[in-house]
Amino acid sequence: MAQIDGLPPLSEVIRTHQLSAKKSLGQNFLLDLNLTAKIARQAGELSNCDVLEIGPGPGGLTRGLLAEGARRVLAIEKDARCLPALAQIAEAYPRQLQVINGDALEVDPLTHLTSPIRVAANLPYNVGTELLVRWLTPKDWPPFWQSLTLMFQKEVAQRIVAEPGSKTYGRLALLAQWRSTPRIVMELAPEAFVPAPKVRSAVVHLEALPAPRYEADAATLNKLVAAAFNQRRKMLRSSLKGIAPDLEDRLLSAGITPTERAERVSLEQFCALARALDAR
Repeated sequence: MAQIDGLPPLSEVIRTHQLSAKKSLGQNFLLDLNLTAKIARQAGELSNCDVLEIGPGPGGLTRGLLAEGARRVLAIEKDARCLPALAQIAEAYPRQLQVINGDALEVDPLTHLTSPIRVAANLPYNVGTELLVRWLTPKDWPPFWQSLTLMFQKEVAQRIVAEPGSKTYGRLALLAQWRSTPRIVMELAPEAFVPAPKVRSAVVHLEALPAPRYEADAATLNKLVAAAFNQRRKMLRSSLKGIAPDLEDRLLSAGITPTERAERVSLEQFCALARALDAR
């Protein structure tokens, strides 16, 4: 990859710019350009898309996205130390890379992007889940993005694709699977990163659905799921107590046994319950 774009290896970039990863920023640098190119390919066809990248660091994935033909990349980086390294990449790809120095939780990327848009990022561990939830719960649907290709700790990735009955099944799985099709497309060992984290990582690819998988009001469903999994060990007739005076009747009308626990209730059943509650 370094020969393709004419830029130095990432290990040299890190030495040159003295980029030690900061734990406070959730940084773990991925240095293997073959791996970053592979992650970029998981994002799909990029030649007709703008790509939003969060936390590019020294630019490994950025280079992969550009080398794979991304029409344009918008990279949001909070760590100003990384800006000179990213500027080198921008010089190698004129007018194809824009870098914003800022907090991804505060920057509105849509003023800088043109549809269609894909998101691809080795997300900083400390903001990854919050960003995902934001992208899955916009006011309007379909969202601004066609797909999300995101790296998480493997534990978080498993929660996104979890099925009913598993220990990792919960609110994150329901949010992701209601409006998108998520799948784990890669796993990475700790040794792939500098510094090496204590856990394995995984890349999840989520394709946005044109409409939610099952009909339900978003606010009602979110409230219902949050209450159910806040006390996941309790039976639903207890964890959802107070949501409706005739709760047990509503549960039964949605095909749910009142003594069932949240972790065994499917997405389709939760959506049916949300509709039953709104039909009161």
